[in-house]
Amino acid sequence: MAAQTDAYKTDADKIAALVAQLEERIDSLERSNEELTARLEQMDAAGSIAQPAAAPTLAGQATSNPHVINSDNMDMVAARPQVSAQMSDADQKRGFTDTIGIAPEYSYRVLDHAEDTNTKPLLQLTAITDGLLDNRVTVSGSTIAIATAQRSNRPSKFGYLMRNPTSANQIGSTVTEAVLHDAKIAVTARVTQDVTAYAELLYDPQQSFGAGTITALTRNQIQLRRGWVMLGNLEKSPVYALIGKMDTPFGLNDTVSPFTNSTTWHAFAGLAYGAQAGFVKDGLHVRAMAIQGGAQFRSANTPVNGTNVPSKLNNFAVDARYELALGGQGNTIMAGASYQHGSPYCQSYPVFHFNPCADNVPAWVAYGRLKYGDLQVIGEFARTTKVWPGSAVPIPTNPLSIFEAQKTEAFTAGARYAFGPENSTKQGRNFALSGEFSKFIAGEKGAPWERQNQAVLGLSWFPADNLNLFAEYVHVDGFAPLNFLSGGNFPDGSTWSERDAKTDVALIGAQVSF
Repeated sequence: MAAQTDAYKTDADKIAALVAQLEERIDSLERSNEELTARLEQMDAAGSIAQPAAAPTLAGQATSNPHVINSDNMDMVAARPQVSAQMSDADQKRGFTDTIGIAPEYSYRVLDHAEDTNTKPLLQLTAITDGLLDNRVTVSGSTIAIATAQRSNRPSKFGYLMRNPTSANQIGSTVTEAVLHDAKIAVTARVTQDVTAYAELLYDPQQSFGAGTITALTRNQIQLRRGWVMLGNLEKSPVYALIGKMDTPFGLNDTVSPFTNSTTWHAFAGLAYGAQAGFVKDGLHVRAMAIQGGAQFRSANTPVNGTNVPSKLNNFAVDARYELALGGQGNTIMAGASYQHGSPYCQSYPVFHFNPCADNVPAWVAYGRLKYGDLQVIGEFARTTKVWPGSAVPIPTNPLSIFEAQKTEAFTAGARYAFGPENSTKQGRNFALSGEFSKFIAGEKGAPWERQNQAVLGLSWFPADNLNLFAEYVHVDGFAPLNFLSGGNFPDGSTWSERDAKTDVALIGAQVSF
């Protein structure tokens, strides 16, 4: 019994010794921690600790580091919620932040219909470089809602092109509406650091070619508007390439207006299947695209064995632009030019969308843009190299046959001035005033289908970087729809085009993205 008691005392002494050693180590750690904290406070007071670096944005402005929450970016963090899913170890090794996420600034730009209209692949590569696409998958969305009041001096002939100009849309001399103009959902997937996949879904009943009114099921469809697989990483190489359904590299086709596209965009902005390659470095951006032949989705048409069947890569477009810095503060001047082998203005009388052509009609364009402080000015001129066969009536007994076939032209000139607090939007400040004039010339002087002019005055307000509230006044001279431009749809041989038709539009709207 005494032996057991001695054993218990021995064990107790050992335990007490171990506890004492542990307490001594804890005290030592606490002293070290206090010394380290004191040193850090001294370094911080002396300014020796480097602050988080500013993160670049698509707008070229610096913001607080998005990965560090502090007083400078607390509002931004709260206003830009993140959606994420658990990442795999492989994704972490590749440098991705989350598996699924959102990027509102990128989403607004990539889904915007008004600017960067045919340079979305480069915009994606720039967003990757700027750290806006660090998620494995980025989900984007955009919605535009508008309310308009329109008036025409010719019943049921409204020349405003942001909705299809047909009697299925507008009846009478005045029109009012409150509608959803379009909605988009897109997915940008970083397959690897160098491979990006993109798919964009579009709902746009007002500009759909489906039959019926905007409430008909044939016009309430969802389509894959754009989609591609792209190889490129500007941090590794200035060269990129992609295959898919994309905008053709022809012209600028941007607008300074907050909503309404220019007539140059309506006339020459292409959308087609094909393969594109680009080179971008030191202000130079060169692109070339092999375009699928036949009649493509927009503004591209070359005959394939006398048909419109897109079974050959027999169309192409090339574009080159150079942007030069004018001192500091983001002032630049840019000039560019493009050529396309097969424009859409190759069809014979009577003209109808997507009909086959006997021969291709090439087109060229020159354009420029000046950014100086809060002012932006754009200019663009496009023209075909051959006459449009369908711009003449080949029937000698028809009175309209006196008008000869003409080359198709379009030009745009516009300016925008931004003011108010700075932001990271496309206009750089919360508010902007804009004015733009554009013209589409389709026929000989004096012909009913001679031209369609458009003038737009706009006011834009970005209360948030992904929300644009806008108002516009639009005046249009002429009514020259492409389908049956010079006639052929009436028994008497007349045309519904009318040179003296006038349309006035007042509209307000909102463009939202996430």
